[in-house]
Amino acid sequence: MSTPPSPRSPRPRKVAMYEDVAERVRQKIYDHELAPGDWIDEPALAAEFGISRTPLRECLKLLAAEGLVQIDPGRGASVTKLTLEDLNELFPVMAMLEGRCAFECARKLDAERLRTLETLHEALETAAAAGDVAAYYASNYVFHRTVQDFAGNPWLTRVTNDLRRILKMHRGRQLLLPGRLQESLSEHRALIECFRGHDAGRAERVMNQHLLHQRVALVRYIESGGSLNGPARLPDTPGAASAPNPPYPNPQDAIA
Repeated sequence: MSTPPSPRSPRPRKVAMYEDVAERVRQKIYDHELAPGDWIDEPALAAEFGISRTPLRECLKLLAAEGLVQIDPGRGASVTKLTLEDLNELFPVMAMLEGRCAFECARKLDAERLRTLETLHEALETAAAAGDVAAYYASNYVFHRTVQDFAGNPWLTRVTNDLRRILKMHRGRQLLLPGRLQESLSEHRALIECFRGHDAGRAERVMNQHLLHQRVALVRYIESGGSLNGPARLPDTPGAASAPNPPYPNPQDAIA
């Protein structure tokens, strides 16, 4: 009797050159090597990467679809430069999307995934206690992405990722507002309690308010003289983000 052939494992998808180039250009944008409003020097970039102009142009089309780049026919491509009005319109949409991620995550959490979120939350607690804004931002980013992944909704993931790429251009600078880091941590504590209780409705409300508070903090940061589109290095100096009297109400009150 013949032995049936073993099933073939799927071959990993080969990444197209323009996708690899897009990731490199995307990182340059996030690192402000290509700053908001800058025109992109295509010949210089192609020479730097050692590629022809064709994959670079395909890369720029992809980044334009993501909202990171704007293409002006006849002039070329420039890095998107957002205004406060743009962010005031973006954050409520992101709040709805991330709120829904939290809702679906809370409904589907099992014990193992809850432990994963608790471990990520502990990293937030550690970074906040040290006043390490950069570490807090990094852990916060992973936490939000993990909540999105655990929601398990590919359509929600697609739309949320598109906006997250744009907001990442302003990577955590709202945490530079005095008191915001501790307020953000308080909101995360409320959220992790919702996940422990599998309270999907409350998790959605907490996450929604968390994102809206980010918007308010960013506006206050800009109004106090902070830069919206310029580089803003997140400090890792102990105590750099700590301040009394957080600028928001207790998240438990805000969502009651």
